[in-house]
Amino acid sequence: MAVETSDKPNVPRDFDDDEDGIIFKRYTSKKNQLHSEARSNKQDKPSSLPAKRPLDNSNSLHPSVKKPKVSDPAASIKKKPIPVKHELKAEEDDDDDIPISQRLKKSSMSGDKSSSTKKVLSKVNKVNKSGSKPFKKQAKKTFKKAGKDSEYSKSTKLLPSSGDGQKKWTTLVHNGVIFPPPYQPHGVKMLFKGRPVDLTPEQEEVATMYAVMRDTEYMQKDRFKENFWNDWRKLLGRNHIIQNLKDCDFTPIYDWYQSEKEKKKQMTTEEKKTLKEEKMKQEEKYMWAIVDGVKEKVGNFRVEPPGLFRGRGEHPKMGKLKKRIHPSDITINIGKDAPIPECPIPGERWKEIRHDNTVTWLAFWNDPINPKLFKYVFLAASSSLKGQSDKEKYEKARMLKDYIANIRSAYTKNFTSKDITKQQIAVATYLIDKLALRAGNEKDDDEADTVGCCTLKVENVTREPPNKLKFNFLGKDSIRYENTVEVELPVYNAIFKFQKDKGPGDDLFDMLDTSKLNAHLKELMPGLTAKVFRTFNASITLDDMLNKETKDGDVGEKIVVYQHANKQVAIICNHQRSVSKSHGAQMSKLNEKIDELQAVLKELKTDLDRARKGKPPSKSSDGKRKKSLTPEALEKKISQTNAKIDKMQRDMKTKEDLKTVALGTSKINYLDPRITVAWCKRHEVPIEKIFNKSLLAKFCWAMDVDPDFRF
Repeated sequence: MAVETSDKPNVPRDFDDDEDGIIFKRYTSKKNQLHSEARSNKQDKPSSLPAKRPLDNSNSLHPSVKKPKVSDPAASIKKKPIPVKHELKAEEDDDDDIPISQRLKKSSMSGDKSSSTKKVLSKVNKVNKSGSKPFKKQAKKTFKKAGKDSEYSKSTKLLPSSGDGQKKWTTLVHNGVIFPPPYQPHGVKMLFKGRPVDLTPEQEEVATMYAVMRDTEYMQKDRFKENFWNDWRKLLGRNHIIQNLKDCDFTPIYDWYQSEKEKKKQMTTEEKKTLKEEKMKQEEKYMWAIVDGVKEKVGNFRVEPPGLFRGRGEHPKMGKLKKRIHPSDITINIGKDAPIPECPIPGERWKEIRHDNTVTWLAFWNDPINPKLFKYVFLAASSSLKGQSDKEKYEKARMLKDYIANIRSAYTKNFTSKDITKQQIAVATYLIDKLALRAGNEKDDDEADTVGCCTLKVENVTREPPNKLKFNFLGKDSIRYENTVEVELPVYNAIFKFQKDKGPGDDLFDMLDTSKLNAHLKELMPGLTAKVFRTFNASITLDDMLNKETKDGDVGEKIVVYQHANKQVAIICNHQRSVSKSHGAQMSKLNEKIDELQAVLKELKTDLDRARKGKPPSKSSDGKRKKSLTPEALEKKISQTNAKIDKMQRDMKTKEDLKTVALGTSKINYLDPRITVAWCKRHEVPIEKIFNKSLLAKFCWAMDVDPDFRF
């Protein structure tokens, strides 16, 4: 993180885009930094590592032997430069964030390890003869969006030790994780019953977290405020003057925050550049790991700062305090002969050091809100290990092609089975296949009330004669799933049977749970899961639609075809987004531009008529005389203006069509990138028009695919 030379309180970032925390000191002074480095003690590397490293803060008597660090330019390594600033924000159920040992067994992967993005682009664009300029502006914008909120680890239920025993690497060197800077008190006093109140730094830190959220929808949610108060009053103590949240006035802190935000906006370009460079300098050594001698990018090396938990939808824990993570919470995984990463906080030490080469995580800790969940640090999406696992995932989905006919035949036969369990499994498998539903897991009381196929309630499915089912439930991430679909009559009748004599809140599939369904799926095909179904159906839909709908035309028209196919996949997978606040303004602006071009077109047509009669052009709208042009030149201008109008109208239609659909999630997690790359090669569409910079790096393994590839 960058160094701040001023002694003034730091300017916290806006709560929406804060990289390192809302109200924390973003940068320590150079003087303090050097002083801390001088005091810091390395954690020793033991010769015989116990199963659990003691949690005491005693310093080691035997420092580690000096070895080349990851950031040491003198270290002899094969450098693998992939110029990616941000990593992708993947959907939480994407197995990119699952230890590789929990995924599929290795399949052979052709070619060398991934090359740089530049090489990737040259490979794909060799077949593009259209000469179209790369869509740089759009790609850059999309790339930034993809990188947002992806700097910290997501939570998963998978255990750190759960592996298949297969060796994933031989040597692993990295520098651990970077922590958010310590909180720097601002000293601004909040009010209780109109009077200023003194707070300790710890109390003030949490109060500021709450104050800066004043303009958000969370301030209208009683659960958020109740959870915040329950955690904050523990810090205040029983006898504190503040006895309730209702009489608290956080306005002075909010005003200070807004003032600091404004000061930050007023920073000069040079000042911002200096801060950015200093931040990059401090983070550089954490950005890279050396895996089997190859320099690889680390994906999410930052420890998330403390803050107030929000969750998605009506999460029961919204508003609770996410406590600060310390080195003593973090387990490091590293090669046996590698130097143990230096603990960056003086006087503290790592919780545990492991040397497990059957997993690919570099570090993990328990989620501060739900200790049953784990947060992992993995290599970046552009790394060779990630590329390997991606290819395995899509090959597994492709394998389903060889089984799908028999699977569909089997579950169709069991729609009318007299065995109720078999019948429920058959109908559930049908719904997962046809509607791309997630399997669903049993949830704890402190988790969001979301639903999957196995956890559907009677009230979530309404029958509409003769054979339609209307689904209405909260799916993953509290995104509502609403869909009315025609089903086969035996399925309709089976649903009627499953609902009979049950209340609205009873389980629809009362003889079925996720473990039973998953066991059944694996009997149908090795490694088959609901997600494999989703990946298969998403990819096959994209492949079929692109093959059927792509016609001759310019690049823009072909991109519209791709976006339409991508949209259909997003609808299948229920990937939604809220309408952008700026959508209306953007559409109005496009309409204005079209009106302006229509006026220009009208003038050009008038001038063409006059030119054909040998008359001079009419005066422009501002009364000035226009340059005389030949009829041929005017016809060319008319053609160009018509093309601009057509493009803008096409853009407007696409923008309106996609305003509530999230295309990115399916691209990242469910669509085999080889389909897109092969299509781009066949139809001479620059790959940059479809994949942003992050996706190009993530899917560099797919760039050598043959143009004739079909999923």
